[in-house]
Amino acid sequence: MVKYLDNKNSGFNQWRAATAAAPKKKSWFTSFLWWTAIFVACWWLIGVWMRPSPQTAPTTDGTPAVDVSAVPVNAGESDKIGFDVQGLRISNVALKDYQAGGDAGGAPVVLMPRDKDSFAEVGLISQNTTAPTAATVWRTDGDAMVWRNPAGVEFRRTVTADNYIITVTDTVKNNTGAAIAVAPYARIVRAAEQNASAGVYTGAVAYANNDIEHEDWRDLDKKSYAYTTTNGFVGFADQYWETVASIDCPDQTMRAKKNAKTYEADTASAAVSVAPGADAAIVTRIFAGPRDQKILNEASGLIAGINKTVDYGWFWFLARPMLMLLNAIHSVVMNYGIAIIIMTILLRMLMWPLTRKSYTSMVAMQKMQPEMARIQKLYANDKARMQMEMMRLYSTHKTSPMSGCLPMLLQIPIFFALYKALLISVPMRGAHFLWIRDLAAMDPYFILPVLMGATMWLQSYLQTPKNNAAAANDAIAQTQRFMKWMPVLFTILFAWMPAGLVLYWTVSNIFGIGQMYIIKRRSEK
Repeated sequence: MVKYLDNKNSGFNQWRAATAAAPKKKSWFTSFLWWTAIFVACWWLIGVWMRPSPQTAPTTDGTPAVDVSAVPVNAGESDKIGFDVQGLRISNVALKDYQAGGDAGGAPVVLMPRDKDSFAEVGLISQNTTAPTAATVWRTDGDAMVWRNPAGVEFRRTVTADNYIITVTDTVKNNTGAAIAVAPYARIVRAAEQNASAGVYTGAVAYANNDIEHEDWRDLDKKSYAYTTTNGFVGFADQYWETVASIDCPDQTMRAKKNAKTYEADTASAAVSVAPGADAAIVTRIFAGPRDQKILNEASGLIAGINKTVDYGWFWFLARPMLMLLNAIHSVVMNYGIAIIIMTILLRMLMWPLTRKSYTSMVAMQKMQPEMARIQKLYANDKARMQMEMMRLYSTHKTSPMSGCLPMLLQIPIFFALYKALLISVPMRGAHFLWIRDLAAMDPYFILPVLMGATMWLQSYLQTPKNNAAAANDAIAQTQRFMKWMPVLFTILFAWMPAGLVLYWTVSNIFGIGQMYIIKRRSEK
């Protein structure tokens, strides 16, 4: 047996020689594709399969319920919202310009519905006099609510609204012979039945010391959070809406926590002293509206920092201008589906010089295949010489294996930026296009994902050499075999993506197919 193995002409030695001659090093491009696929698959698993479920676990720091059934309910409104005022509490904020479910003509979106134990409460706390509570019944005096305590201290409240901001002005008049002190507070309470949205921050939001603090629902289920600041606001943010409270007083302590059946965000300011015979006015503002950047920018004039609450993700420097461009195009064409198509074409035209160079390199690589196969076969036992000859071949054809993946590298930040922009865009909510009822949600019929996969396969087919003379174990051949499965993987992945994002990728593929066809025709000529 040993003699047979030592025989140079034996099959065993021939197999060893063939194995040693075969290149074992995978190309960096193959590794890049594998790591991209693994990253995308993990991202999909986290975003779809492992999406957090509603959390309702009770905590021990519950707030006693207050019976407010005897307090009359008054209506208030602005040109954008309607709401109920019940003593210290504000609830049932109806957004006149937004319909539940996104259907035009439907019922308006309601924030802080009273029937779900959700409300905003603005009040005063005092240790040396009696202040009104949530159960206090006020009397009406014109547009104001008035209440006088047994000591003679008068509390006067006016509630006004402008756009999406509700302003509560409390005037305290001290008719006693001694100084009093009142500390203003505001809190927002909502039912503890919230769903986290994959890819979009939802939960408590606070603006403390000129910095935005985010705590998602799962964090609030575990512990409470507190912040001290000279000024700021605190509240809750959903995918499209947010409600925050801000007191126009210094030295505030803000908290966010979970009670037995509710989430609560509150802020309390330092006490305000009122001398005998004097009065003091305290202003508290509540924003209840959409997380639209233009609206938040306008609101920031009264509530500083609220324009910073929108999370644009890692590629915010691309997401913000892309969203602005998308809204600008929509203002002309009046359809977000068409706006996405036009924006995709504009982006691809902007990247034309880079992608043209990349596609030209791909065509050159296809023509180099026979020569590359000859070099691999000729220098199979001399890896250093093979690499040197390969580099000389790339230099002769003025190309590089790195340039072939340039379009994919360019698409990654644009993809994530647009994904974020579509998820946080309030106008995109309920946007219709052809058979799609909501471009911010998945295609219910999976038509767009299939079209995307088909165009991706065709684009890959055009980029594949027609005469592949490489060996079966060649790194390029391995890359090509892997690329055949990429359209299938992406079709499955994009089936649960927002339809607007899939529309962008499909149009981008079609544009790339046309660009590749033009470059090939010019190369043949």
